[in-house]
Amino acid sequence: MAEKAVYDAGGGSGISDSETPVSDINERSLLRKLDLRLLPAVGVLYLLSFLDRSNVGNARIEGLLGDLNITGNQYLTGLTLYFVGYVLFEIPCNIVLKRTTPRIWLPTLTILWGVVATLMGIVQNLTGFLVSRFFLGTESGLFPGVVFYFSMWYKRRERQYRISLFFSAASLAGAFGGILAYGIGRMRGVVWDNGWRWIFILEGILTVLVAFAAYGFIHNYPDTSKFLSEDERKFIHQRLAADSDATHDERFTWAAVLEALRDPNCWLYGLGFHTMSLPLYTLSLFLPTIISNLGYSAATAQLLTVPPYAFAFITTVTVAVLSERFGQRAIFIGGSAIFAAIGYSILLGNTDPVGRPGVSYAGVFFSAGGIYPATALVLSWPAINVSGQTKRAIANAMQISIGNLGAVLGTQLYRATDGPRFVVGHSVALGYLLANAVVVTILGIRLKKENERRQAVAEEIKHVGEVANWQGDSDPRWRFEY
Repeated sequence: MAEKAVYDAGGGSGISDSETPVSDINERSLLRKLDLRLLPAVGVLYLLSFLDRSNVGNARIEGLLGDLNITGNQYLTGLTLYFVGYVLFEIPCNIVLKRTTPRIWLPTLTILWGVVATLMGIVQNLTGFLVSRFFLGTESGLFPGVVFYFSMWYKRRERQYRISLFFSAASLAGAFGGILAYGIGRMRGVVWDNGWRWIFILEGILTVLVAFAAYGFIHNYPDTSKFLSEDERKFIHQRLAADSDATHDERFTWAAVLEALRDPNCWLYGLGFHTMSLPLYTLSLFLPTIISNLGYSAATAQLLTVPPYAFAFITTVTVAVLSERFGQRAIFIGGSAIFAAIGYSILLGNTDPVGRPGVSYAGVFFSAGGIYPATALVLSWPAINVSGQTKRAIANAMQISIGNLGAVLGTQLYRATDGPRFVVGHSVALGYLLANAVVVTILGIRLKKENERRQAVAEEIKHVGEVANWQGDSDPRWRFEY
């Protein structure tokens, strides 16, 4: 049977009756076309972003601390400074995106942090290390920029799945990082005694080269993208205009800001990411150290980081597909967090990690396999649930800011003297994961009850873009995804 020309995953027509439908457009085929053009392009940039922020963990076990004559605590300070820069650069980066275009800004941003990542390979002391980690935070503009970018292409209920697939590049970065670090680490003795400098230099150069190529494969918005026909552009505009509040001429008001700050759900979205960011970044930054402390050489530890990340990529994509198919968010986030908590329980329960390294290594699989899918889903939650342009912008900023506080705390947990069991780091990560399961359960119940209350008041709205004076998600016709 031929598919309907107009199909709305959220139910109902994607265009209004007042508009002339583009009858020869197959929506499913068009979505596949968009996915193939957009997701790999931005996904490879995010892969490089995560690679450049986390390869410091690979560099550490290749002799970084000794060559720079820095202590373990000073190293942790460098990790913390990255997130200081991340927070400070995020808003300016997003302002630049809105004043330019994705094709110009996203590759340019990638070049900027790629140059910084490359220069990390030639730092000579603690000061150089700290300064370079701070300015590496410029890459903070990529993730929120891409979330905004997706909002110009996809309908509300289509974005969560795409954001999750986009985020899966983070786990791929871990896998590629381990392979690259193993190979590059063998360059020890070439110019420098240790190979850690080459990890930064070669991976940074790779980022810059791909970024220059990205000027050719990153697309702007539907109105100007050459891979679309004129009918396809019209169709995309019609479906977005009906589905989203993005086409509204909403003026900034402090009332909308206060509405976000007073909304418990916005704080819960932030806590949802806060309780995942600590395990996420401690794992990505310290996994090579954790594995090397099991008694493996640096080269072997680099390779052993690959399988857990590959497993995390599989679980992230699988959970995203299942979440989309069943229309459930909280249960998959909480379930993934508990899966990861099992991993940390195994790590803590192994009292002799050097004598039984296989047990701890198995725990790493559970940890990575749960952390990445949970983070992908929790990051996409406010993007599909908060309506009202100003309120959504504030909610997203709250989520990232509150979340990064967890990452800052996490950078101080895995001290060199705590190995090989790392009881403090593993315990805090375990507590955070269990807290995440509680937070998302509370949020899911709140959203479900609110939907039930609203159902008794008004039918669900299908065409937000057609409503004059739209009041955002406080309107009783709005329904939340839980």
